[in-house]
Amino acid sequence: MCGIVCAFELKESVEVLRPQVLKMSKKIRHRGPDWSGIFENNNAIMAHERLAIVDPISGKQPIYSRDKNLVLAANGEIYNHLSLRKELKKDYGFQTQSDCEIILALYQEKGAEFLNDLNGIFAFALYDVEKDEYLIARDHMGIIPLYMGWDKNGTFYVASELKALEGICSKIELFPPGHYLSSKEG
Repeated sequence: MCGIVCAFELKESVEVLRPQVLKMSKKIRHRGPDWSGIFENNNAIMAHERLAIVDPISGKQPIYSRDKNLVLAANGEIYNHLSLRKELKKDYGFQTQSDCEIILALYQEKGAEFLNDLNGIFAFALYDVEKDEYLIARDHMGIIPLYMGWDKNGTFYVASELKALEGICSKIELFPPGHYLSSKEG
């Protein structure tokens, strides 16, 4: 079990929102006491609380692609990650043994179409720094929880637990199982 709190479509400065996202993430720290990580730029903030199960040494998150253009905050387990690594058409250059890093490689190769290839339980947010686009997805059974919300200014959030969004978001919804949200596709 891990936890994520991410903010996209920022309507306030990173200097204002970063401390807020860190407080939100602290509310779910019990989900991942082994590591806390954060990514930020002027358009997105992604916090991750990690419980180290697969690749406890180098699997810290957020995970970055080798060129640092893609950023991933994920919760769950991709059961078929080893077979998916073998099926890649291009050499991705994996940096970890984490089961979740396959998400970055597949996204580079196939875009959002890769979601049908995943066998596992997951909820994740992937951010493309260069394109300023995000992809959020949840497993088809909804085993891994995920919520989304909007604050009064319109900043968009996703989080592993409802309580991370409470008090910040004026509108909160369950992210539906078996769905994805692409900022590019709508």
